[in-house]
Amino acid sequence: MTFNTIALELVPPNIDRGAAQAVEEAHKVVQLAAKTGLEGRIGHVMMPGLIEEDDDRPIEMKPKMDVQDFWSAIKPELPGVRGLCSQVTAFMDEPSLRQRLGDLVGSGIDGVVFVGVPRTMADGEGSGVAPTDALSIYRQLVGNRGVILIPTREGEEGRLNFKCDKGATFAQTQLLYSDAIVGFLTDFAKKTDHRPEILLSFGFVPTVEERVGFINWLIQDPGNAAVADEQAFVSALANTEPAQRRKQFLDLYKRVIDGVVDLGYPLSIHLEATYGNSAPAFETFAEMLAYWSPTN
Repeated sequence: MTFNTIALELVPPNIDRGAAQAVEEAHKVVQLAAKTGLEGRIGHVMMPGLIEEDDDRPIEMKPKMDVQDFWSAIKPELPGVRGLCSQVTAFMDEPSLRQRLGDLVGSGIDGVVFVGVPRTMADGEGSGVAPTDALSIYRQLVGNRGVILIPTREGEEGRLNFKCDKGATFAQTQLLYSDAIVGFLTDFAKKTDHRPEILLSFGFVPTVEERVGFINWLIQDPGNAAVADEQAFVSALANTEPAQRRKQFLDLYKRVIDGVVDLGYPLSIHLEATYGNSAPAFETFAEMLAYWSPTN
């Protein structure tokens, strides 16, 4: 089954803010969608399962509400919207992870992105189930099994091919701030018959990014010139007047869509306002989706 959906990122609130904050965020999404012409067009919310990462994270990581509790709180407030989430597998043993995934699927989660250890650790570390193993182990339990795709990462073609061999049905890209995904998917299509659904991820860049640098931190890959170019683009966007910023971001979206739409992959769009959903972010998303949407 393919999603062919517009998925909006919704991060569970800090535990100390409780379910009330979750409901408030859902109401905010409904209001922003209505104001920008996106009412009824968001098919899924993508809820990341976050774990503590590097100490240099620009925004302090506080304990977050559990994804399933978050979903239970917001689901009644978002009629017609389904759930997607990411699940860290590397710190859960097989029976515990099986129970967790069963609970997620049972609560109306349509797809799960399997995530491993934070970048401070090496692949394979962690006492639990490796994400690539989870793809095959839970093939019958989770119908839509996702992985993260970073088109600028060295060796990513082989990595994605292996994950598809193991049972991945879709891939969520890292936030895209260049059209590197076009060349990546073009080459991948020539070398393999795998055609996982691609959730193309686009993140709104507000002015505050230049001061805080959270997006810069999220996409970092020290020593990678392609990522350095993307970080420079993010910085330039943050320092640009809103109208010009929106135009530049829309131009990127058009280049990506034009480059991948005919390659044979099922496509969905994943939208993220990294600093929180806002009117400028939704206005930008609406312009992007007016150019091309997977639901048209």
